[in-house]
Amino acid sequence: MRKDLITLKQITNPILDDIKIFQNEFENALRSEVRLINSITKYIVRNKGKHIRPILTILSSRICGEPTLNSYRAAAMMELLHVATLVHDDVVDEATKRRGFPSINQVWKNKVAVLMGDFLLSKALINMIGIKDFDALELISNTAEKLSAGEILQLEKSITKSMTEPVYYDMINQKTASLIATSCELGAITTSKSPEDRKAMFTYGEKLGMAFQIQDDLFDMLGKESDTGKDGGGDVKKNLITLPLIHAYDILGKSDSKQLKKLISVKNKSKSTVNDIRGLIDLGDGFTYAKKQLQVYSEQALDAVFGYPDSKVKQSMIDLVAFNSVRVK
Repeated sequence: MRKDLITLKQITNPILDDIKIFQNEFENALRSEVRLINSITKYIVRNKGKHIRPILTILSSRICGEPTLNSYRAAAMMELLHVATLVHDDVVDEATKRRGFPSINQVWKNKVAVLMGDFLLSKALINMIGIKDFDALELISNTAEKLSAGEILQLEKSITKSMTEPVYYDMINQKTASLIATSCELGAITTSKSPEDRKAMFTYGEKLGMAFQIQDDLFDMLGKESDTGKDGGGDVKKNLITLPLIHAYDILGKSDSKQLKKLISVKNKSKSTVNDIRGLIDLGDGFTYAKKQLQVYSEQALDAVFGYPDSKVKQSMIDLVAFNSVRVK
């Protein structure tokens, strides 16, 4: 796998015209007659993310055939669904930042943020009906259920302190990988409809999604707030148990493991406490192990597209896996 510092701009270069069409579909879907909604959607568009999910829908449609109008609608729907979950997540997490800017709940408060998330979900549903493809409808409906179930599973395990490595993989598969896998599979559904293409795109997206979440979990502990655009050490402050921590618990000796659990149980964790937690995770090889697992899932994603003919689009999908492994935010 290539490890050079490729940029997202280089990755999207073969599909720039497609991205413009998606952007129009997305912005049209956000329009409303309510002034406050339009103010918030302008804020969302201005502080947009990387658009990884719609990019994947377009790349997948290109590697499987020729994008259709439904491909662009599906790409817009995936972004609507993703942004809706982020808005709701920030309310649940009491987050103050998103992508380096004040979160919507921080600017407009929780009540407006929850309703805005509901508005985005309703817009995703409208787009979904507009596709008029039963396979796509079934796939998206199942994915919407998994997104919520994954988040609830994570909260449940953090409360009961019963997170294990298998449960962690199941949880991130539902809350993160499912949406990325669906984004890719929709590219196949809206173009070739081939079962082989659907399976390949689903596998590529699922494995990339797993690697993507592991990378995010590493960022939460190791990344600088200026790079991640989020509150530093957010997961441990909320007592969320991620892969580096799970592995460290298994490896550390009795005394260190007991100390780590004691630090995790502190309610209002200071920067010093978070640094001590980082040190014990590092001592238990938690970060090293998580990076190894990230690499395993990355290689599995590459295997899924290996059989496709060489092309600029295929190279972009390969480069996107490498991009995730070395991205700084």
